[in-house]
Amino acid sequence: MFRTVLSVSLVALAAAACATTWQSSHMAVTPVQSQDSYYVKGHNAVAARAAERNPAHAKNVILFIGDGMGISTITAARIYAGQMKGLDGESYQLAMEKLPYSAFSKTYTHDSQVADSAPTAVAMTTGVKSYNGTLGVTQAASIKDCASAKTSGTTSLWEIAEDAGMATGVISTARITHATPAATYAETTERDWESDKDVSDAGKAAGCVDIASQLLAWQGKYGNGFDVILGGGRTNFLPATMTDPEYPNEKGVRLDGRNLVDEWQAAGPNRTAVIDRAGFNAFNWNSDGQIFGLFEPSHMQYELDRAKDGKGEPSIAEMTRAAITRLSRNPNGYVMMVEGGRVDHGLHAGDAQRALGDAAALDEAIAAAVAATDPKETLIVVTADHSHTLIIQGYPDRGNPILGLVKEGGKLTTARDGKPYTTLSFANGPGSVCTKQPDDKYQCDRKDLTNVDTTALGFLQQSLIPLGSETHGGEDVAIFAGGPGANLFSGTVEENEIFHVMARSLGLVK
Repeated sequence: MFRTVLSVSLVALAAAACATTWQSSHMAVTPVQSQDSYYVKGHNAVAARAAERNPAHAKNVILFIGDGMGISTITAARIYAGQMKGLDGESYQLAMEKLPYSAFSKTYTHDSQVADSAPTAVAMTTGVKSYNGTLGVTQAASIKDCASAKTSGTTSLWEIAEDAGMATGVISTARITHATPAATYAETTERDWESDKDVSDAGKAAGCVDIASQLLAWQGKYGNGFDVILGGGRTNFLPATMTDPEYPNEKGVRLDGRNLVDEWQAAGPNRTAVIDRAGFNAFNWNSDGQIFGLFEPSHMQYELDRAKDGKGEPSIAEMTRAAITRLSRNPNGYVMMVEGGRVDHGLHAGDAQRALGDAAALDEAIAAAVAATDPKETLIVVTADHSHTLIIQGYPDRGNPILGLVKEGGKLTTARDGKPYTTLSFANGPGSVCTKQPDDKYQCDRKDLTNVDTTALGFLQQSLIPLGSETHGGEDVAIFAGGPGANLFSGTVEENEIFHVMARSLGLVK
């Protein structure tokens, strides 16, 4: 699966092919977190590789994050995507897998063997490792003291790019205030403080600001702010007195009475806020306007639930393609994050099919980006923030449906309990074979799946440990990369080195 072993001659040829491309004219800066030990170690590791490999400079960077998209999820998504196209799934190749460089990424955080999405995203956006549950802060923060974010903050690559006159964008199928997209702009010890409703009384007394409000403040602090913001999460930007513009039974959640969408539009000229496909389609992507698209009150819909009649939400591939058109207008280049956030949500739910549908959709966005960009100018990095407990098991026949029951020689394979089992399962989660009894004790007895359609949308794969939500996994995840600077990825690297590769390739950091 990984192509980490390349001949020296091929690497040299690839570097030489890019050597005559974009030359960075950015003024390199020193981020505020530059003395952090994780930053220093990551900076030095990437600098050493750069001295050996002479990477070319990139004009643009696109970071694709499949939230929770571990190795098993990539493998299952490959087979799923191929089978959905009527092809041989096992030998099918995803767009991400066609990128010429790859590596493993170590996802542990400052305080945990198994990471959550907030500090892992921060590792990639700022070059440091920090605590689970925090955004935009270093290890110097106190997770019990939200005010410590003010003295232990970071400078993200998106902030550096804005100050350098580059275009910036963030796209997510999750809420824009959710952990991964928020890592481009927010600093807080509480990742769940997405609106002022979520901030504790003690936090408010300490002057701690919710994440949605931080996005508005960011828009005037760094350059002219994001040029493209697309995702979900309207409720965190709208007052609790306001009915959602699409769903009459839902309202905003802000208690301060602020309409942050209106404030964003009023804060600068040529700004457009949209809530649906009609607004998305009407926006002139070949203009220099800024766009703020919030397509759902909370997360955007799963790809397999999204209407495909031209009236539903734009796909992640459509958003990516449009954003590249807009951001490419800046002669200084651009930095963009694209997150397939609902891969993670499907896995937490124990719903492998919805997770794989979103992973395949993210791959379509990667293919769109590769087609829309010049590999001599644009560094494309594809990775995950962490893994999950998804398992691929048994000895199913070649071509057996990835969502189906295991069959060997065309016949159902049964376990020692005499019951068949699926190729995909989870170590823990809501699909547990152990269920709570009236006496509050748990009894473990696996359901017989012989006559169950395990390919039906909404089927939850069986798991062992009973949990309301399946957990993250702690193993290394994949990095795939192509374009200027991609040759700095090989072997096994620390997750925060991704920032250093991107920033160094753009010439933005010292």
